[in-house]
Amino acid sequence: MQFHHHGYVSGDPRVRPAAGVGINRPAELPDEVDVLIIGTGPAGMLTAAQLSQFPNVTTRIVERRAGRLAIGQADGIQARSVETFQAFGFAERIIAEAYAITEMAFWKPDAADPSRIIRTARTQDDPAGISEFPHLIVNQARVLDYFAEYMANSPTRMSPDYGFEFRSLSVSDEGEYPVTVTLLQTSGPNEGQERVVHAKYVVGADGARSKVRESIGCTLAGDQANHAWGVMDALAVTDFPDIRTKCAIQSGTGGSILLIPREGGHLFRMYVDLGEVDPNDKGAVRNTTIEEIIGKANEILHPYTLDVRNIAWHSVYEVGHRLTDRFDDVLPDERGTRTPRVFIAGDACHTHSAKAGQGMNVSMQDGFNLAWKLGHVLEGRSPESLLSTYSAERQVVAKNLIDFDKEWSTLMAKKPEEFENPSELEDFYVSTAEFPAGFMTQYAPSMLVAAADHQELATGFTVGKRFKSAPVVRVGDTNPVHLGHHATADGRWRIYVFADTALPGATSSTEEFAEWLASSPQSPLAATPSGADPDAWFDVKVVYQQGHPSIDFGAVPGVFKPQVGPFKLADYEKVYATDPAADIFELRGLDRGGVLVVVRPDQYVANVLPLTATAELGAFFAPLLPERKAAAVLSAATEP
Repeated sequence: MQFHHHGYVSGDPRVRPAAGVGINRPAELPDEVDVLIIGTGPAGMLTAAQLSQFPNVTTRIVERRAGRLAIGQADGIQARSVETFQAFGFAERIIAEAYAITEMAFWKPDAADPSRIIRTARTQDDPAGISEFPHLIVNQARVLDYFAEYMANSPTRMSPDYGFEFRSLSVSDEGEYPVTVTLLQTSGPNEGQERVVHAKYVVGADGARSKVRESIGCTLAGDQANHAWGVMDALAVTDFPDIRTKCAIQSGTGGSILLIPREGGHLFRMYVDLGEVDPNDKGAVRNTTIEEIIGKANEILHPYTLDVRNIAWHSVYEVGHRLTDRFDDVLPDERGTRTPRVFIAGDACHTHSAKAGQGMNVSMQDGFNLAWKLGHVLEGRSPESLLSTYSAERQVVAKNLIDFDKEWSTLMAKKPEEFENPSELEDFYVSTAEFPAGFMTQYAPSMLVAAADHQELATGFTVGKRFKSAPVVRVGDTNPVHLGHHATADGRWRIYVFADTALPGATSSTEEFAEWLASSPQSPLAATPSGADPDAWFDVKVVYQQGHPSIDFGAVPGVFKPQVGPFKLADYEKVYATDPAADIFELRGLDRGGVLVVVRPDQYVANVLPLTATAELGAFFAPLLPERKAAAVLSAATEP
């Protein structure tokens, strides 16, 4: 964490000075906003949290409830989400209070007595080490609390506007605020009154029954599996030995349980198989009582017993897999003729079972993908065409999720005798580990993702996939750190310069690239506004191949140690060396001749280039940035 560069900070450094629209932020919902977000679920709150870092963008998020969520239905936090929490500054704190999944146990009928269940296998949760972060279980409400805290401490001092329910919207072709939104006040002194807000953009994160989705003519299409599950968060006394281990339990009498221990050491969640549902059921299965769910759980767990002492929450649901064909308000025949004004995210555009633990996680990545793009467009960093990439990128991800969930939920609903291979369920769990962990997403080439023409230079940083962190040593203070953990959710692009074999100061491709980056009108840094810190839009870091004792910090090019803040202080946290215990060049397949890795603000690799490919780098950013400024201004700002 960096602070003091604007003067001494004596309080909590996470509370950043108010700036822009955060100065004297009106308590009441204004009549005109840049972005209006509907719904304070995971997708909406992450979208708001990211936009809270853009001081000149007026963002408000409304919620029909009168206050914060007390009990959330979602609880699984995949490792990719924890990586994202690191960017928002609360990964360590949420890890400390969460339950960490390290293994999964599989229970099946005893061949000698099928009325009894026995443990047949254990599998590691992340046997390949695909992330340094754990797989967590923590209540959705706590995740939202952390995002709310982040927003409140941001320059914009953002906080949700509770007690407003979305009613309708209309989009005009004219005016600075072309989206007119009608809200109904659901609490407070003006309860029952309508309120009209005009916005430049609207984000509908209002759940599976989304009215925003309906207002732009989108419908969820898919299938209903006609299979019901009872879910309960419970406190109980039991002799089942794996009550604190994630378990897939299949009984010989029919039915199965997915057991997920919860945070706090005592609470657990059970998804209890209630069996097939008659298509003409008309929702009657949803009237299944908690006593019936507990009874079914005891039947499946035999010979073990479950004495439930307290229920924190329970529900009954039927598995359904549905997806919208677009995530914005631009109709197929309008593509290329206009840019979107209304977006939907999370359950508003994709629904599936809860047992794969993907709903909250994928929803948050929807918000991460969209929010920085809105911020860049509204601040004039990028053209409006950038916004069309949201639906194109995220719709594919949601389709892949639903295909995965169909297979997983089908396997979970099978009876033991229906499996051709007795280990089919655990084999599927192990073989697909990368997907539920959140690391299979790979964005296709677009204006934001280059073709992988130079992928062989960095085989461990796949173009279109998330930037996979690795250990390095920070030269300035000799601290071992994880390179990716310093990419905060600040809306900046990252350019990682993995140096060639030369040391700083020697003639090399690294030195020539640094000179071009600092002085060329074609450099992306040349688009940085006059008067802003030289790293305001681009966070440039260099990693040398040698150990830190060999690096002369004074000889490092100035573009890698920019002068920031009103006092023009050198930034000492952008220069790295290899960690002798884990060489990043070896770990990530980096070419020893040097390589550039360009990473988007949402942590996905956008381009891999040789150090000499300055023309390609300039051409990649040209359509994403305003016209470059005079190089001399930037060069003066980055003098060592």
